[in-house]
Amino acid sequence: TIFAIPLSLILNSNMVTKNFQRAIFFFPSVPSALILGYVWTYILSPLKSGALNTILSIFGIGPILWLADSKLAMVSLLMIAVWGWSGWHACIYLANLKSIPPEYYESAIIDGANGWNKFRYITFPMLAPAMTISVMLNITGSLKVFDMPFALTGGGPGYATTMITQMIIKSGVADKMYGKATAMSVMFFIVIF
Repeated sequence: TIFAIPLSLILNSNMVTKNFQRAIFFFPSVPSALILGYVWTYILSPLKSGALNTILSIFGIGPILWLADSKLAMVSLLMIAVWGWSGWHACIYLANLKSIPPEYYESAIIDGANGWNKFRYITFPMLAPAMTISVMLNITGSLKVFDMPFALTGGGPGYATTMITQMIIKSGVADKMYGKATAMSVMFFIVIF
């Protein structure tokens, strides 16, 4: 939400390339998170084939173990998730921005409001419905996340990026402990409810 609102404000401007920019920022939400996870595994690879470490080596920075360090793995996972979904949530805010009547801004300009005041007193309050939708989608999406950490790290290093959905599926499918997986699923449902 913190990145999506400013992005939607930028994409709402009257630039010549606004449709191209909208497509660029929306694109990461089109492929599945599993595919994005595999692509980012290549980008963050600590080997010489890793794109990000290759770029960093130009500046004399040694290979960084993005997905092998427990703290960096979670930070990398969060950055990829924010990158992947900011454009989609920006589209939600952009649709709401289009519904704000321009007369409000015209009145604010006549009253001498600057850009910050127009945002604070008109745009931000009028984005409340989109903010509710975006925050609820973020919460429910974060509770059911499985594919991105599975593709990036398989839940590792150790259990640093293991999500509860991964534990439920691993117990039920891989370990064939159906009762335990069912109990975990029921408890997960109760906590979410």
